[in-house]
Amino acid sequence: MASPTLTRRSTQSRTLRALAALAALLTIGSLVGACAGSSETEQTADGKTVLRYQGAAGQVTFPELAADLGYFQDIELKWVGDTTSGPQDIQSVATGQTEFGSAFNGAIVKLRSAGSPITSVVSSYGADQGTFTGYFVLDGAPITGARDLIGKKVGMNTLGAHHEFVVREWLAKQGLTPDEIKQVELIVVPPINTEQALREGQIDVAALGSVFRETAVGRGGLRPLFTDSAIFGDFSYGTYVLRDDFIAKNPEAAKDFTQGVARAVRWSQTTPRDQVVARFKKIIGERGRNENTSLTDYWRSPGIPVAGAVIADRELQTWIDWLVRNGELKPGELTAADLFTNEFNPYANGAYTATSGADGQALGAAK
Repeated sequence: MASPTLTRRSTQSRTLRALAALAALLTIGSLVGACAGSSETEQTADGKTVLRYQGAAGQVTFPELAADLGYFQDIELKWVGDTTSGPQDIQSVATGQTEFGSAFNGAIVKLRSAGSPITSVVSSYGADQGTFTGYFVLDGAPITGARDLIGKKVGMNTLGAHHEFVVREWLAKQGLTPDEIKQVELIVVPPINTEQALREGQIDVAALGSVFRETAVGRGGLRPLFTDSAIFGDFSYGTYVLRDDFIAKNPEAAKDFTQGVARAVRWSQTTPRDQVVARFKKIIGERGRNENTSLTDYWRSPGIPVAGAVIADRELQTWIDWLVRNGELKPGELTAADLFTNEFNPYANGAYTATSGADGQALGAAK
């Protein structure tokens, strides 16, 4: 197998380029978004609002699950392709190419702070006992703590998202100074190549989750340096966002989307794993995108610890505080309350209780 291509950038130059690119994107996005906001949202023949979105190959998103379960009444989903990353997914929302998208909350904070009119409405992913990301080193590597990573390379699928924030937060919590953290090099490696890059010594730490974590650990010779769940415990890391103009013009569609996704999350939280996986395989098989269903075998849990994916302040405030400490936001520039709403979520607005199932029915024991 060919050696993976590694993208090496210094932290300082990467940050400057990222901010410049983001500024350019948002300048264009404001124009595109304005045009998108002035046009009518697509409607079906029976009056449902069409929501365009990006999916993920071989996987089932919560909105797709909600649609299959029949939880939407006022909306219809329209797949327009697969996303390459969380930041790209929410940028598509901001520029009016899609109606909803999901990303790591830190990326949402950054995009919102740059002026993008988006609002989080329901959690999309996180970490729990079954679902988490580990940051692995080779068994024989002389790396046992954060200070050992100074001058070393950490491989991850993309920059400016979950892995970068978690790694840098862990380093800070372990006592490294900002200048020392800058000496830890973050390297972009495709997930399928990350394990190989670690074993070949091209990186020193590999971010591995889901199937990539389980298969790598199964081959032996690796040990986790830390995990994201060890830092924050059970924690929701990402959310689905809608454009503010879409919410204003289509409040019933926004409500229907949120309640359907919340109920789909709750269904996955309260349904036996084998039934969830079987449902995923059915959905993938029926949608005709020529996909392999093998990834679903590695589904362990929804990864969202809160009933119905209700958003908590700390899940966004944590990353606001991080950006303030990093000098990328001014103190008080944003608060968590500026970024999300639980207004449409039935598990938050009083329609269902936290111990209810996907249809609002009482459960013997909430999972």
